Amino acid sequence: MPVSSSLPNPLCTMAMPPSFTLVLTAAPGSDAASDTILRAAEETLGGVGRGSRRLAPGTAWDVPLAVADGAGARSAREAVAGALGDLPIDVNVVPGDPESRRKRLLCADMESTIIEQELIDEMAGLVGCQAEIAAITAAAMRGELDFEGSVVQRVALFAGLEAHRLEAILLRATPMPGAARLVATMRANGARTALVSGGFTIFAERIGAALGFDAVVANALEIENGRLTGRVREPILGPQGKAEALKRLAAEGGIALPETLAVGDGANDVGMLAAAGLGVAFRAKPILADRARALETGAVITHGDLTALLHLQGYAQTDFVA
Repeated sequence: MPVSSSLPNPLCTMAMPPSFTLVLTAAPGSDAASDTILRAAEETLGGVGRGSRRLAPGTAWDVPLAVADGAGARSAREAVAGALGDLPIDVNVVPGDPESRRKRLLCADMESTIIEQELIDEMAGLVGCQAEIAAITAAAMRGELDFEGSVVQRVALFAGLEAHRLEAILLRATPMPGAARLVATMRANGARTALVSGGFTIFAERIGAALGFDAVVANALEIENGRLTGRVREPILGPQGKAEALKRLAAEGGIALPETLAVGDGANDVGMLAAAGLGVAFRAKPILADRARALETGAVITHGDLTALLHLQGYAQTDFVA
């Protein structure tokens, strides 16, 4: 795999301290990010990347980059991604050197990010409106519908549903692989963690507590006489609300925005990821993956689980907390 001609001249860059780090991650246990793969990446980088570290055997590596700016970092990422081709490895460049990347605040979307399900779709199964809900949800996540309006439309379909029936949905909710370890490891290292969801507090508060989140921000369903009214309490937490929640939580903790991490999967997470010091599109819809890739502070995880977010921050597997 040849050295890409698009990379900066290493003779001009190696004198500079590394301000970006290239991170390779794969699914845990896959052995996709082997020593051979790292050597191929290093060959492609030439003198721009040196001092690699194995973060997890067969799963994760990071390589400090000596480049002048974000454009040089993106060129390095594109060269390595092109060299690795279709291998099941996520190639990202993140701001900071290997010693300064750990974040002090995590803001995570809930559905299809921290848990595997879209719970509003599960709710639709209780009232037999799966097709209507799925169509509205998909359009909103693709950015084709105003998110706040789509919440109002969807919740209206649940008017009259007995609230106790939502318990069955909670029992079916399963954490995304790596979710508990991500939260536990960051908390053990002094970070604050928040579940910031466009979903509903009736689910988010229980899921957040089970996984150890410090705070939960979500929408509240209106319930009267044990039944859903079909309305959501104002204000509705949409894309701008998520970004504002991250900024508010950071300010409350005395945390600078570059020290924050946000992760999500849909179009309503765009603002939150853009506001964070590191914004990660996780197994995301194309609109969010494209926006995250365009950010100098963005990353995209497709193949790994949520522990890849720890590797992006420089944590090794031996640092993980169960």
